[in-house]
Amino acid sequence: MKRLSPTPVEHHLHQLAQMATACLIEEVNLTPKPGLVDRRGSGAHHDLTLALMERSARSLTPTFYALAQQSWQRPADIALRETIGQLGREGERQMMAATAGVNTHRGAIWALGLLVSAGAMLAGTGDSHRVCEVAAQLARLPDRAAPKTFSKGLRVVHRFRVPGAREEAQQGFPHITRLALPQLHASRRAGADETAARIDALMAILTSLTDTCVLHRAGLPALRAMQEGARQVLTAGGYAGAAGRKALEKLDNAMLRFNASPGGAADLLAATLFLDRITGAQAATFND
Repeated sequence: MKRLSPTPVEHHLHQLAQMATACLIEEVNLTPKPGLVDRRGSGAHHDLTLALMERSARSLTPTFYALAQQSWQRPADIALRETIGQLGREGERQMMAATAGVNTHRGAIWALGLLVSAGAMLAGTGDSHRVCEVAAQLARLPDRAAPKTFSKGLRVVHRFRVPGAREEAQQGFPHITRLALPQLHASRRAGADETAARIDALMAILTSLTDTCVLHRAGLPALRAMQEGARQVLTAGGYAGAAGRKALEKLDNAMLRFNASPGGAADLLAATLFLDRITGAQAATFND
């Protein structure tokens, strides 16, 4: 029996899912990153490896596809919010099965899941700001089936009275739209290679993010060291230059001393790469 070719919509759904997974893999492979898993090793972690993170990312492709499929050209309403919430929790279970119970990408499922859904709701149109606006509309809606227990991130939010991943999404991902994407594009224009431009984008996030992963592991002193160290990298001209690389090495050493890893920033970097990629893919499609 002849296999039918995928429809244009099916092709776009698969593309969204594959891009989300690819961006998670690109994020973890980006090297060097302060305190985070990369190609050098496990950073400040004892239970994470590059291979485990890549396996986790690939396990999420079906979840991203389901999110895109259920969201295609739908409005932001409670029914959709609860559907994507359920799909996200199923994705967490698949991730945990793939990693033997290690939490590798829970935060990324939230951020990228919302953005995949928003991209599908817009049927592949809209710039990065519009995608983030639609994702924010979803994030602000209630999910009656959401667990009532506090995660580590939520406990940190309440303890330190800082915004966390939920607030970041509800505000339209300002660390992506106002900091990471502009820095990514500026570094590229300045002649930085892709690795340096992406590291600079991560630094831009780190300059102001109240990363709950860092706060949970090492408190406010580590957060302040992270933010100031990232500012020094960018003030030195970014990772493309010798001074910027030296400043990043100093930041990496500080994070290791604190045993702190900015996992929330890593999730936002993957989301940044996703928005950069889908925007570019849309432009290429429209120019064909």
